[in-house]
Amino acid sequence: MEIYKEPIHYLNPVLCIKVGQFMVQPPKRPAVHQEIRWHYHKEVEFILVQQGVHEIYTPNRAYTLRPRDVVVIGSSQLHRGRASGDEELVYIVLHVDLEPYFDPAMMRYYRHFSEVHHPLEELNYMFREDPDVRAEVGFIIEKIHEEMTGKAKGYEIAASMHIKHLLLTLLRGDTRGLLQAHEFVDAGVMKPILEYVDRHLAEKLDMETVSHIAGMSYFYFSKYFKKAMGSSFIDYVNRKRIAKAERLLVTSGESVNEIARSVGIENMAHFYELFKRYNGCTPKQYLRKIGTGGE
Repeated sequence: MEIYKEPIHYLNPVLCIKVGQFMVQPPKRPAVHQEIRWHYHKEVEFILVQQGVHEIYTPNRAYTLRPRDVVVIGSSQLHRGRASGDEELVYIVLHVDLEPYFDPAMMRYYRHFSEVHHPLEELNYMFREDPDVRAEVGFIIEKIHEEMTGKAKGYEIAASMHIKHLLLTLLRGDTRGLLQAHEFVDAGVMKPILEYVDRHLAEKLDMETVSHIAGMSYFYFSKYFKKAMGSSFIDYVNRKRIAKAERLLVTSGESVNEIARSVGIENMAHFYELFKRYNGCTPKQYLRKIGTGGE
């Protein structure tokens, strides 16, 4: 089993977008024998199939995409795909780092698009259940591809507008309420805090230090963070640590003990309890699941 971090080279570094159309000839041997590699990347990925059949796998789900079908893969989510059937596969892949698009108007939705509570993969239900949302997102992906490859005057403005349109379509198409808005969040306050957490996951994250960065008292910061993110600071940090541990588990070759320490959890019983809480399985069971890929 080979897993790698795919480097994403943006077509425009300011926009943090990579998009391209791919054409894959039908496999000459049975699909079950195809070598398909697990990979991941920070960027959120959208896939639109234009022709043929594309099979996409994540650790928990398998998707069979046919013409005009769409799927979204969350940030750093392990996944792999392959062509299926006997027809040429044609599809567009859009990679985008959503961080630059969280201006003050978008910060109300930050905690949802940042996958604090739900992986973005859970939004794929709307593409199955709502043909209008599926068609709209497919259209937007094609327009982004057109703008980024054609580079007509003002394409940067057009592409960024389409990304916002894409996010708005997901928000309004979410009938299950996974992307509900919440209290106003000051981007100037929250972004430095969240960036600090990401950089220091392996260390002891002291609330006193973080509240000082926010310019708040310990008690006010605790209440502010929970109102802004929908979870306590400790729970947020634990979720981020386990998400990082998942990736290390399948890519680093290190022992579970070493991985737990590298994400800042010294107590192994606590690590196993958190891992099972967020994944529904033990690290060993998670690796077994990745090995089969749900196939």
